[in-house]
Amino acid sequence: MNLMNMDSENRVVLNVGGIRHETYKATLKKIPATRLSRLTEALGNYDPVLNEYFFDRHPGVFAQVLNYYRTGKLHYPTDVCGPLFEEELSFWGLDSNQVEPCCWMTYTQHRNTQETLAVLDRLDLDTEKPTDEEVAKKFGFEDAYNKGKVNWWQHLKPQMWSLFDEPYSSNAAKIIGIISVFFICVSIISFCLKTHPDMRVPYIRNITVKTASQNTSWVLDKTQTNAHVAFFYIECVCNAWFTFEIMVRFISSPSKLRFITSSVNIIDYIATLSFFIDLILQRFASHLENADILEFFSIIRIMRLFKLTRHSSGLKILIQTFRASAKELTLLVFFLVLGIVIFASLVYYAERIQINPHNDFNSIPLGLWWALVTMTTVGYGDMTPKTYIGMFVGALCALAGVLTIALPVPVIVSNFTMYYSHTQARAKLPKRRRRVCPVELSRPPRLPGQGGPGGVCANTGSGKLPSSNAPSTGSMDQTIRRMNANRTISKDVILPKMETKDPVGNV
Repeated sequence: MNLMNMDSENRVVLNVGGIRHETYKATLKKIPATRLSRLTEALGNYDPVLNEYFFDRHPGVFAQVLNYYRTGKLHYPTDVCGPLFEEELSFWGLDSNQVEPCCWMTYTQHRNTQETLAVLDRLDLDTEKPTDEEVAKKFGFEDAYNKGKVNWWQHLKPQMWSLFDEPYSSNAAKIIGIISVFFICVSIISFCLKTHPDMRVPYIRNITVKTASQNTSWVLDKTQTNAHVAFFYIECVCNAWFTFEIMVRFISSPSKLRFITSSVNIIDYIATLSFFIDLILQRFASHLENADILEFFSIIRIMRLFKLTRHSSGLKILIQTFRASAKELTLLVFFLVLGIVIFASLVYYAERIQINPHNDFNSIPLGLWWALVTMTTVGYGDMTPKTYIGMFVGALCALAGVLTIALPVPVIVSNFTMYYSHTQARAKLPKRRRRVCPVELSRPPRLPGQGGPGGVCANTGSGKLPSSNAPSTGSMDQTIRRMNANRTISKDVILPKMETKDPVGNV
């Protein structure tokens, strides 16, 4: 009888979310400095009627928590989300880094997901129209908005920014976006077509020469061709729009510093500035002999294609994929350079071993070009090995190039799939969630000398007991717990009749 009484005194019943668990106090003492290791009957969540401790927490996670006390191994339940598991561990006072290696990869997936969502937030892929409160906070006049003293410029500035920088905010913004894309395409097409021979006008000079009879004659000399004058007017119209657009976006931008340091905006105003610099050079430097070289700098106008990222979320995701795959791309370039140098040296000496009058590899730098073309599987055929040893080196070079390029590609594809799938999921989820108020009813602590588990009456501020007519908070909690206890009983409660126990009281 004494052994049975000691065994019942060492037992403790834990009611977590309506599921009752029964274990020994010695089991909970295995991990000190945790919530369960400091259980006493003086706690507010102890029910003396049912002789149990009640915790309104997730019962599924607690099963793994209690198993951690019993076995010393913390496993991750696959039917809950990672942040929920971390929150529960924090409540019970456990370290999340103690998760077993077999569950670590599954457990840490939510952290990668949170990092991905943070990146997508920075990309600003949402097409949902922000509220007036969010707009006021973004443009820095939140105080004026709360006081109801918003002036006309504070009303107009967000509207201008939405029109020119957020193409999906309204129908008018979509029209502005279409116009912007149209001028970008026209500018790029004009830049390309003006180099076509059929689109150029010959520049004819009238040169005065002397004949053999010492007479003066004139000769028409066609020295060069210039682009048709129509392309000049097209570029003037396009750049007038780009100049107007960038000025409006700069004036209405929420942050001038962020606008200036943005990479896409840098390309935009440098490309626009290059047009005006080109006009100045044509006016004052056209007589120079190397004036055609100055036109090379106008190639930066091609970079205007990156402005399309404001109108396409796919381009944003693609650029972010290359940023996230920077390590893999660096590793790819490193191995390519290593293979190019090795195989260029090998093919140079391989072609010199045998008699080869048609040797294309006169130096190792020429072999570098051949190795680059071969490893990237392009194969121009302008340089080919002629000896058998050189052909063998070429075969090894091609195989090494295929393997080197193929290894990092799945990582890049995986990153793109991850970002794209999260973007699609975010687009389908509602932007406005229902708010849940964090209200929790708790019993006041019991003071010494007061009867009943309910303690001080919730309706009065004095230490008097409630009247018989007033409902007691403690009795209400006890009634609810009795209903939960009768409704659901954990398997931990049903113990076999005959059990063997170790000296510390574990089953």
